[in-house]
Amino acid sequence: MKVNVVSLSSDKKSSQELNDEIYGLDPRSDILHRVVTWQLAKRRSGTHKTKERGEIKGSTKKIMNQKGSGGARHSTRKPNIFRGGGVVFGPKPRDYSTKLPKKIRSLGLKHALSSKVKNDELIILDEAKLSSPKTKDFLSKVKKLKIENALFIDSDDFDKNFELAIKNVKGLELINIKGINVYDILRKEKLVLTKSSIDMLNERLQ
Repeated sequence: MKVNVVSLSSDKKSSQELNDEIYGLDPRSDILHRVVTWQLAKRRSGTHKTKERGEIKGSTKKIMNQKGSGGARHSTRKPNIFRGGGVVFGPKPRDYSTKLPKKIRSLGLKHALSSKVKNDELIILDEAKLSSPKTKDFLSKVKKLKIENALFIDSDDFDKNFELAIKNVKGLELINIKGINVYDILRKEKLVLTKSSIDMLNERLQ
């Protein structure tokens, strides 16, 4: 399929041929859900921890007489029923990450890209370069393309001016092609790819 290529520096437009095996699929929500769930689970630190009664610091002296109080026969204030006591069945440090086949991960990326094409939310830039790092100049060019909430993806070497200009703009993000992922693609309204990043994606996903 052919899509239009826009430029930040001028109104000149061209076209780019996209691989139907990557950008022309019928998006499947079940695959996208599996990949996003796998991604978010992998991000979790899993460092949550509560103390059990054996980990509470305090006196081990018996708090009351064994008989005559009319209450239960407690030995210390470490059980969970007392304020400051241990927690029963509380969370412990654990690894939330799961395994997902590499084929499903790459397929999920293809379906995410295809969903952007299908919803007319994919924009192709000839290059992500600016003559100056001024955010004001960058915004004036971006507004012409009607980009307010988008993920920009470029090749390995970012243009320094472009990288500095986009940092202060709310709703816009720039990531390396090596860091492209399903979750970031789907959570933004639009996806902006440069021509160089498309070539690298074709090599990676074919």
